[in-house]
Amino acid sequence: MRHFDHAYIGGRFVPVLGTETLQTLDPTTERVIGTATLANREDARRAIAAARDAQRTLGRTTKAERISMLKRLQAAVLARTDDIRDATLDEYGGPLSRARWVSQYASQSFANAIAVLEDYDFVRQVGHAEVVMEPVGVSALIVPWNSVAGTMCSKLASALAAGCASIIKPSEFSPLQTRVVAETFHDADLPPGVVNVLLGRGGDVGDELSTNPDVARISFTGSTPTGKLIARAAVDTMKRVSLALTGKSATVLLDDADFRTTVPLALNAAFMNNGQACVAGTRLLVPRARQAEVLDLVRQAVAALRVGNPRDPETAIGPMASRAQYDRIQHYIRLGLEEGATLVTGGEGRPQGLDAGWFVKPTVFADVHGGMAIARDEIFGPVLSILAYDDEDDAVRIANDSAYGLQAYVFSSQPERARRVAMRLDVGSVLINRIAPDVLAPLGGTKQSGVGRELGRFGFESFLEPKALVTD
Repeated sequence: MRHFDHAYIGGRFVPVLGTETLQTLDPTTERVIGTATLANREDARRAIAAARDAQRTLGRTTKAERISMLKRLQAAVLARTDDIRDATLDEYGGPLSRARWVSQYASQSFANAIAVLEDYDFVRQVGHAEVVMEPVGVSALIVPWNSVAGTMCSKLASALAAGCASIIKPSEFSPLQTRVVAETFHDADLPPGVVNVLLGRGGDVGDELSTNPDVARISFTGSTPTGKLIARAAVDTMKRVSLALTGKSATVLLDDADFRTTVPLALNAAFMNNGQACVAGTRLLVPRARQAEVLDLVRQAVAALRVGNPRDPETAIGPMASRAQYDRIQHYIRLGLEEGATLVTGGEGRPQGLDAGWFVKPTVFADVHGGMAIARDEIFGPVLSILAYDDEDDAVRIANDSAYGLQAYVFSSQPERARRVAMRLDVGSVLINRIAPDVLAPLGGTKQSGVGRELGRFGFESFLEPKALVTD
């Protein structure tokens, strides 16, 4: 059993000053596989001080120097791809295909940042002014438990490309993944304090990062309620804040789509990452006249999904990350039944033959309307709600009838029609006839799904501020 009681501060792994200890359980077996002692507020202050000291030099580095650091990070993370994959399987339970993708995406994030940085002009002329894009400064990068390695690396890549020293606070429920990724950062041999990593509670470490005047920028990915707390805490010191928050994405199947092809894709969009994804398409909008056809295809496709050991290459859905997640999903399944939705497949409890582990049955409800909690709340598990629409205008209305606006999916045999519908959806991004994202495109939402954008040029520029030098 492994024990983690260090933070990465100032280029070294140092014992944390905190005393609270958490157990880490394998979600597949429910067995304890490690413990972690959490950092506290004083540890956060140490990390902020290290980043502040590093910022003085980092902010003046050249483009070539930053590219060199990014290349070292890319190589270091790539060298530990298998370890990142295995830690994700052990601690999180993401299926093997997803764990592999995350481990590869983590290193690719630095290559993507290099591509953006190489073509970026930090100085431009605007009228009589010379506008210089400068690093915001010390940045706090707060990472969720459902995408640890990928989010740590993608946020750091943008921050470092912009010249911002960083403190990364992953979820306290991810010590195994965090330790492996922090070790790769150390292997990259960056200047001390350029990147610092510590696990801690939001109430002390997170609060210190949100209120400390030496932190200039916060990039947070997580739930909308937590994002609002961070934004409120950050306003007194006028931090620059970006928030990637809750989603309740709609998948719109237009009546001209090839349903035999698109229904399995829609299910993949709903159940990706075991359903624990903010961009999951958990509302499936189908033409009312063809709903029976869709339900038949859904039953067939769900029956073909393997739920089980995430290390098995054939597994499509692994366990939920924690007992709390399992209980939350069971609550929403019961709520769907109580609200009068029709259970198409799945339901309460574990799948047959799985007596241990936080496994849930992939569940689909039909006859769902927008007033039901299962249609409005982010469940964060493999639970799909099917809503019927009458025509294209009705589909757009239903899709937009949400407090959230992170992402949507549109399927049609007519690309221009799909694009026309996509332009009417109040979301940050729309995937048309596909479910794989473009990781250089901006990621972020409208409405209650957040503020600002991540990834690519847009994510990089969120760590920069313009300074205007006006001359005669």
